[in-house]
Amino acid sequence: MTPGLRKDLALGALAVGLLAVVLFVALQIGAGGIVSLIARIGIFALAALALSFLVTQAGLVSLGQAAAVGLGAYVTLALAERGQSELLVQLPLAALAAAAFAGLTGLVVLRARGVAFIMLTLAFAQMAFFGVAALPAFGGDDGMALAARSTLLGVKVLRSEAGIAVAALLLLGLALAALTLVRHARLGLALRAAMDNERRAEASGINIPHVQLAAYVACAAIAALSGVLLANQADYVSPGYLNWHRSGELLVMVVLGGRRLAGAVLGAALVLVTEDLISHYTEYWKFWLGLLIVAVVLLRGRDLSSLFGRRA
Repeated sequence: MTPGLRKDLALGALAVGLLAVVLFVALQIGAGGIVSLIARIGIFALAALALSFLVTQAGLVSLGQAAAVGLGAYVTLALAERGQSELLVQLPLAALAAAAFAGLTGLVVLRARGVAFIMLTLAFAQMAFFGVAALPAFGGDDGMALAARSTLLGVKVLRSEAGIAVAALLLLGLALAALTLVRHARLGLALRAAMDNERRAEASGINIPHVQLAAYVACAAIAALSGVLLANQADYVSPGYLNWHRSGELLVMVVLGGRRLAGAVLGAALVLVTEDLISHYTEYWKFWLGLLIVAVVLLRGRDLSSLFGRRA
């Protein structure tokens, strides 16, 4: 195990561990609001983590990540409507649906670069948004309530906010460990080489379209898992989950988190905690979040993950 891999794994374990400690304390003191907040942080950090891998490791800045989250939620809704609430069925099918969507659209969007790539991901995500909004069987524009929360081997593990929070942190920890290992494996190194210099990477024998498509599909599948949990926490699914505003929020979390994958967890926590705290006093909480983003940009890379790494 290389020093870089050890450091990334340690930072990931520390980030998820801090959330787990806060969750444990909140459960002990009966702070239901904090438990619910930790659940939301875990859910959105899972989606932001997948986007962070695309951005930092492959240089693919996507504005369509919300499509994968929304598809995961709608698969959960569709299965629940048919009496299938088992997580061992919902999670794989949600990941498969998002992976299929990413695989088909990836054949087109990965031919572009820069702004063109961003706009194509946005366009396909909006197509998915209007597609699900046109489904009357699932409530159309208004969405639809979830028939029943998901179960694990028949046990209602997601019936409470605490159960959702634990499930979210478990999935987040597994995904973070897996993507960290991939980042330091051959696929991750190939993606990094292609991001740094495509011509040199091609000359080295790297099949750039294949490795980028593999990363694009895998990250969509991971984001879909957060959609399953989001549907359970809200007890409701609507086209708003696929809206480009949601993709923008995830991208903000990645920008605030910085270059390390663990930073996506910190970025998600910062955005959601900021919203939870400031929204009690003013509806313009996004103004203050905007100032924070400007500060991060002006600090030229002194993002949360770099500061967190130095403190650790």
